[in-house]
Amino acid sequence: MSRAKISIDRDFTISEVPRRLFGSFVEHMGRCVYTGIYEPGHPEADEQGFRKDVLALTKELGATVIRYPGGNFVSGYNWEDGIGPVANRPRRLDGAWHTLETNAFGLHEFVDWSRKAGTEIMEAINLGTRGVDAAREIVEYANHPGGTYLSDLRAKNGHKDPFDIKLWCLGNEMDGPWQIGHKTAEEYGRLAQEAGKAMRFVDPDIELVACGSSSSQMDTFGSWEQTVLTHAYNEVDYVSLHAYYQEHDGDAGSFLASAVDMDYFIESVVATADSVRAKGKHKKHINLSFDEWNVWYQSGLDTEDQPHRVNASGWREHPRVIEDHYNVTDAVVVGTLLNSLLRHGDRVKIANQAQLVNVIAPILSEENGPAWRQSIFYPFARMAELAKGLILRTEVDSDKYENARFGGTDLVDVSATWDEESGRIALFFANRGLEEAADVEVALRGFDAGRITRAEVLEIPEGKDRFAKNELDTRGQVGLTALAGVKASGDELRLTLPALSWAVVELEVAKN
Repeated sequence: MSRAKISIDRDFTISEVPRRLFGSFVEHMGRCVYTGIYEPGHPEADEQGFRKDVLALTKELGATVIRYPGGNFVSGYNWEDGIGPVANRPRRLDGAWHTLETNAFGLHEFVDWSRKAGTEIMEAINLGTRGVDAAREIVEYANHPGGTYLSDLRAKNGHKDPFDIKLWCLGNEMDGPWQIGHKTAEEYGRLAQEAGKAMRFVDPDIELVACGSSSSQMDTFGSWEQTVLTHAYNEVDYVSLHAYYQEHDGDAGSFLASAVDMDYFIESVVATADSVRAKGKHKKHINLSFDEWNVWYQSGLDTEDQPHRVNASGWREHPRVIEDHYNVTDAVVVGTLLNSLLRHGDRVKIANQAQLVNVIAPILSEENGPAWRQSIFYPFARMAELAKGLILRTEVDSDKYENARFGGTDLVDVSATWDEESGRIALFFANRGLEEAADVEVALRGFDAGRITRAEVLEIPEGKDRFAKNELDTRGQVGLTALAGVKASGDELRLTLPALSWAVVELEVAKN
């Protein structure tokens, strides 16, 4: 049996828990919007065509902020196509995903859906095919109270009051050659600077996210952030990061250590942003927006042909695209990625798991059918629910395992929070070990342990293997169960983590 000793201390904290860490992402891609969050005529659809079953799962997931409408999609998108009477909206070709966009769902629909879901909006603008003028105009349309052409047009289209969207992404993955309107760092840095200035002229209270590297593996990683921020530092509040992980050729050990790469990515971008701050003698710090992250099996995009949605030239309406079905191993990795984000909560203030429904998502839905939770739903939902108050520093002395990509890696991964108001500590554990359970001792320095209020584990179901997942016909197969044998007394917590598992323990504490 492997072992880990963990220490937390009341006086050693990182920051308050940023509630925007628990964000998600809705893109006009595949079935995320159409037959995902929006399906008029579905038995569970409300009067606006929003699926109530998906809304309920979104609330249960605990998503706090939703990035919209893309993603690669936004770099060829005209926001005006999604406003006004639906019957008058144009049908367009989306070159990013080679689909036909009906525009039946647009800005007004998303604002209404977000209000029903109880989520903040993170709106992305098109800096691929468009620029400064469209950027300032969408802010005026969305946020100006009235008395101008665009704000009055919003009222005419059904929303007299402003949308009051405060969080805006200045494009998407502009470093990527795959992006419509791809730019060099110099080109993008200047465009982001000028678009940001124009947007703030309309609404000075908005927050802006500049595009950082779409992967730490990009040839331009580091130099891209340096150049972009040199131009746009004064105009932006955040720089973005994107990362996806998958298991390659059965190398589960490296896959389970993916959070090591996320740690490196975050810390490298922080260092780059701070170097620009020092060189430019800026006062403020640029924080990070990890606004795309997840497990994604990038072996292909199409998952099913849908002949009834293909027009004569081969363009399709909302086809099934990258509808990965996640297993227990994926859920453990997602848990460690969440730990990495939380441990860096002093600088990572926003994070969006991509995406919310159907497209590499924690929620799956069937057209005219049910919606259900995937394995990766559970770590996200529990952390969004229980990670409150202050992030605690964790000192970990764990047995290690060797893997091809990262070498010696801790078997046990952990993050922790302390909510002084409720008097509760929440600890989020992952055991990366494929074969052995792990005995864990947690030293609670400065705390006196009381009642354990939550102890749950996601592990391999009995009689199954690590590839167990929730399918349409077995939706309850993988989920959270009670974690037995957890003991807390005085300044110590003890537990045993099953092999390949994710667990949460919440307990009441008193300060010593």
